[in-house]
Amino acid sequence: MPPATTSRRAAPLPPDERRAAIVAAVLPLMIDQGVGTTTRELARAAGVSEGTLFNAFTDKDELICAVVDAVLDVEPFERAIEAIPTDATFTDRLVAATETIQRRVVDIWKLMSQLDPARHPRVRKGPFPESPALTALLAAEADQLRLVPADAARLLRALTLSLSHPHMVDTPRPADLIVDLFLNGARR
Repeated sequence: MPPATTSRRAAPLPPDERRAAIVAAVLPLMIDQGVGTTTRELARAAGVSEGTLFNAFTDKDELICAVVDAVLDVEPFERAIEAIPTDATFTDRLVAATETIQRRVVDIWKLMSQLDPARHPRVRKGPFPESPALTALLAAEADQLRLVPADAARLLRALTLSLSHPHMVDTPRPADLIVDLFLNGARR
């Protein structure tokens, strides 16, 4: 007779870790399918039961607010910029940075455009915070720029936003075109 197998539950996570894991798991689903995604679908994406979802969050609105906080968090963006290989050419590093900015712009827009501000008041007011990682990337090649790196970083982010945001263009422009415009302008 084969030995009996016993089902072992994973060790429970501390509440903050459980919440963070759920948010990380449902974030892509909510960006892709919207805040109207059912709690059953959210629980399935997180690999938990709906009961566990509601043990971690008091209701769906609290989960949505946590997802909004996560999508607006600048730390993952900063880490992605810092992870760009420094041995790549300046232009290639800028293209990689621009692609990262584009993903962030589109993800934020997809999520935020679906929110009811009365129920989800997490919309940030004022300008986006500076990006030390993007400024550092540009500072490494400051001799190729006529702007100080912090101003150049703001300009690249603004140009990327305007050429990627779904309300500004039908189709986001390729990152290499944005970088070419940033570095060389529109003149032939």
